Amino acid sequence: MIKKKNLSVPPSMAAYVTRIREKDPVVAVSSNTKAFRKLIKSIPNKKADYAYAPGKWTLKEMLQHIIDAERVFAFRALHIARKDPNALPGFDENAWADNSKANARKWKDLVEEFFLLRNANERFFSTLDEEQLLHAGIANNSHVSVATLAFVAAGHLDHHMNIILTRYLQPYPAGPVSSATKIRKKAGKKKAEIQKKATKNKPVKPSKIQTGGLKKDVGFTKPGKAVKEKSTPAKKKNVPVKSAKKK
Repeated sequence: MIKKKNLSVPPSMAAYVTRIREKDPVVAVSSNTKAFRKLIKSIPNKKADYAYAPGKWTLKEMLQHIIDAERVFAFRALHIARKDPNALPGFDENAWADNSKANARKWKDLVEEFFLLRNANERFFSTLDEEQLLHAGIANNSHVSVATLAFVAAGHLDHHMNIILTRYLQPYPAGPVSSATKIRKKAGKKKAEIQKKATKNKPVKPSKIQTGGLKKDVGFTKPGKAVKEKSTPAKKKNVPVKSAKKK
């Protein structure tokens, strides 16, 4: 029988594995599914587009992330269980979320997709014997076993269940705001515009009417103040004195 305490767990995955009390990886995934189904039923539909603080995912984006991660963990487990010697890459969760278009989807469809996927993964893990579960390979630059990946899948879901309970379903110091995806895309677009403008502007050479060079701050330029020239009194009366023009 596989014992969780005897498994080699990469530091990057340890926090997920330690969240799970079950000793058997297959039982851990199954119990995890039941707990999440109960939690999902308690979430009002109006909360689907809610983000608890600026820059955070909406519930739709979080569920899409859970689905994406579930697919990754299951594929890694399949890849290693079949003894494929090739190493597997990691993934950028924020980049994936930004390109998921989760907020355009229906909450009901996302929920249905997760449980269909989890049901398939439960069946997959249940078909593996001890030798397959203990087999290890390389994923995201870490040496990890199939059994560990099963615990990771359960622990990752448990981690996000805790966030939903404590931040999305409980009062929090912020109301509904723009999602993390929208904020990152807006910031990236602004940065690109700044860089485009910066390439068009040629550096200004210092002159007698300028003090110092140009000060750069996150792509913006702030010119130095011009030095005022002495004005010359006009010979005729009632003629306004002209001051030096700023360049």
